Amino acid sequence: NGLSSGFGNYENKEAGWGGPPRDAAYNSFGGRSDRSKSAFFNDRGAGSRGRWVSLRSVIYERGGFAGGGNSRWAEESRDDDWSKPTAPNERLEHELFSGSNTGINFEKYDDIPVEATGSSCPPHIESFHDVEMGEIVMGNINLSRYTRPTPVQKYAIPIIKSKRDLMACAQTGSGKTAAFLLPVLSQIYTEGPGDALQAENGRYGRRKQYPISLVLAPTRELALQIYDEARKFAYRSRVRPCVVYGGADIGQQIRDLERGCHLLVATPGRLVDMMERGKIGLDYCHYLVVDEADRMLDMGFEPQIRRIVEQDTMPPKGIRRTMMFSATFPKEIQILARDFLEDYIFLAVGRVGSTSENITQKVVWVEETDKRSFLLDLLNATGKDSLTLVFVETKKGADALEDFLYREGYACTSIHGDRSQRDREEALHQFRSGRCPILVATAVAARGLDISNVKHVINFDLPSDIEEYVHRIGRTGRVGNLGLATSFFNDKNSNITKDLLDILVEAKQEVPSWLESLAYEHQHKSNNRGRSKRFSGGFGARDYRQTPGSGSFSNNRSGRSAGGHGGNRGFGGGKQTIRTAFFFFFFF
Repeated sequence: NGLSSGFGNYENKEAGWGGPPRDAAYNSFGGRSDRSKSAFFNDRGAGSRGRWVSLRSVIYERGGFAGGGNSRWAEESRDDDWSKPTAPNERLEHELFSGSNTGINFEKYDDIPVEATGSSCPPHIESFHDVEMGEIVMGNINLSRYTRPTPVQKYAIPIIKSKRDLMACAQTGSGKTAAFLLPVLSQIYTEGPGDALQAENGRYGRRKQYPISLVLAPTRELALQIYDEARKFAYRSRVRPCVVYGGADIGQQIRDLERGCHLLVATPGRLVDMMERGKIGLDYCHYLVVDEADRMLDMGFEPQIRRIVEQDTMPPKGIRRTMMFSATFPKEIQILARDFLEDYIFLAVGRVGSTSENITQKVVWVEETDKRSFLLDLLNATGKDSLTLVFVETKKGADALEDFLYREGYACTSIHGDRSQRDREEALHQFRSGRCPILVATAVAARGLDISNVKHVINFDLPSDIEEYVHRIGRTGRVGNLGLATSFFNDKNSNITKDLLDILVEAKQEVPSWLESLAYEHQHKSNNRGRSKRFSGGFGARDYRQTPGSGSFSNNRSGRSAGGHGGNRGFGGGKQTIRTAFFFFFFF
């Protein structure tokens, strides 16, 4: 019962678990939809157990497993103990857990400041052993090689386990996905499917699914990434994750759903489509997670979120548990989010992606006509073995820059909203594998994507707001790894001058003298916007409810005084940025 034992105590006890373990077939085929069927029928091993799985899957597909109200299989399913792990699968285990990486500076996470505000905030944990999450979760934590929780996990896990609503502001790369998946799945394992299973039993063939947990994400890539993490933590359980997103074959996604869905990861548009087709019901959705919530609640996504949460059959706030995660939570978004949360705790974690220990930030003046040649210099200096992510503003610009780099002899690919889902997935695969170590991307890749070993992020075109900049540079220096972020700046970027200066000062980066001069010239316009105030104190946001004397709970992990969080330089603390010699070519 712990990390040291993992699942080792259960390896040879299959016969003692009350019948053949359902999830060996039921959960393990949850990979990409194009390979799910072959994995379901063919990858379960040989002998009598393989025949049992095939028979059981056929019964399940025809509605006998959970469709017939008097079915023996339905009764057995209802009696199953969801808290007990099912049989191991070596092939699947290798597929899910072979690529874990915690980063070289993981220990320095202890220096990151954390604040939690709200009534009766549960105490944080220092170890995964400090909170009861059950054998399945602890075994999968062990397989993932997680040795200690990150700051957002230390606070979010006990908050969610205490069944409190949560608004968490923590930089990308800080472990937010595991921070909500671990406690949510732990509670599902403990409590079982409940009424959701009975609702499914009442419909022949299980045509309509009633997920117990719903995770909403703004982009297809982020949805797939969360789904892949959910598969890890659902390994050897009876919980079956599914994912639905636009741009892919809806028929295949429907067929995958009909095999069972307990945890659903979805983009809003495709989810609304599925609901209107009668394929998904949210009547028993007790856990709602909104990832990248600031973007999800802007004018583009808010109507769909309200359609899903408020205008259908989802349990109301206070009955369901709602969690919102993002790297930035402006005050106006916090006010809007109140509509979906009940007596919530606001968690603010220092901006991991911008701390001086992790990312070296460079801002270089480059005229528009010189950008391409300067980019080639950067790529040559970085080295061919490093993954480099180049951000541009427009889809047309991404295609043009990819063509230019290809003609110059660089192995590169691109990702943007006009590319098909298959092309986008292939581009990410080529980039992750190193076959195309340069990825040109629009903002579609700025949020949430966890791509290991990205050494350099280049803002070929700077974004128009500072929140987008924070998300972009968070693609490197993830989970403690060192990274470099270089931004090309010219007269077109004057609107971001003051906010960019504040970010560099807070992170104790070198600030070019010309940027300070420009910031002085534009300070009146910047003050009118007031945008930079969102980042004071080293956090992506502050709880707007927090007022002096409110009695809010706060914590400073590194032992600094509370005043250390409040100034423009109170950000993360720690040592001066590590700089390597070959980056000095910027200044020659």
